[in-house]
Amino acid sequence: MQHGSAATLSKHAAGPRRSASLRDDPLPRALGWASAALGVPPLASPGGFARSLGVGDAPRHRAVAAVVGVRELMAAAGLLGKPHPIWLWTRVGGDAMDLTLMARALKNHDGKGLRRTAFATAAVTAITGIDLYAAVTRTQREEGSVMELTATTTVLRPAEEVYAFWHDLARLPSFMAHLDEVRITAPGRSHWRVSAPFGRTVEWEAEMIEEVPGRSIAWASLEDAEVRNSGEVRFDPAPGNRGTEVHVTLRYDMPAGPLGAAIARFFGEEPHQQLDDDLRRLKQVLETGEVVRSDGAPGGKRARGEVPQHPARPLSRDELKEVQV
Repeated sequence: MQHGSAATLSKHAAGPRRSASLRDDPLPRALGWASAALGVPPLASPGGFARSLGVGDAPRHRAVAAVVGVRELMAAAGLLGKPHPIWLWTRVGGDAMDLTLMARALKNHDGKGLRRTAFATAAVTAITGIDLYAAVTRTQREEGSVMELTATTTVLRPAEEVYAFWHDLARLPSFMAHLDEVRITAPGRSHWRVSAPFGRTVEWEAEMIEEVPGRSIAWASLEDAEVRNSGEVRFDPAPGNRGTEVHVTLRYDMPAGPLGAAIARFFGEEPHQQLDDDLRRLKQVLETGEVVRSDGAPGGKRARGEVPQHPARPLSRDELKEVQV
């Protein structure tokens, strides 16, 4: 068993925070250190910096060099201190200004140090491409939305029994319609596979982050998951010894872009109702040993495309085969 602190649970279950996700991202951090390295020389020796670019050290060139130094150090402080996409866009804006100045310098160049100026222009162009890529992709990631789902049901079984059933994560797809497979890969680690819209499959690795035997389970996807998510389930004795109250919270950090939009539409079929249906199936499986279909109850794993409904009864052999396909 793995046991985690409440702080650990809060850190994972709350979903990735904006600053934390960028702080752990190697590209913005590398650009932050690059800004720090580029910001010192123009301030320490603005004339020498201007000469190194082949544009001379006239007063206006020294002034521009100082401005560049201040701008780079501000971007470095932002990216290394409180990372946010705005600092990446600050670098892009600075690159645009630099390219404009370099283009003007090339046009009005006196020929001395022209090769250095051309090389500097090419280097700034390459850096601009990297900065633009980082700004666009990190902004898309930060604009993704977090979806939180909660649901509760009461199962007429002891808490220890319900906990043991859920603790076997491979059983989750038997009642959770959006899950195709959960496979245990190592102690405390598992591989999840979900069918997404348009024939796509989304997969990720997850880890158990907290367990209280008989009372609660919490898990979270690893940082590199395409759809970062976390979940927590509590098993509380129902009043009057009438079974177990199952409280479930699921969180999805939806990515931006086409995939995020598709997944949002996928869950947009009324996600809270879907989770309620999942727990209804859990209740049926634990209390009757199988999913029972009725006019208002979901039809097993194919909850999104159920075959025609019937009055409440166990599934026939043919129907079970259809559901398990």
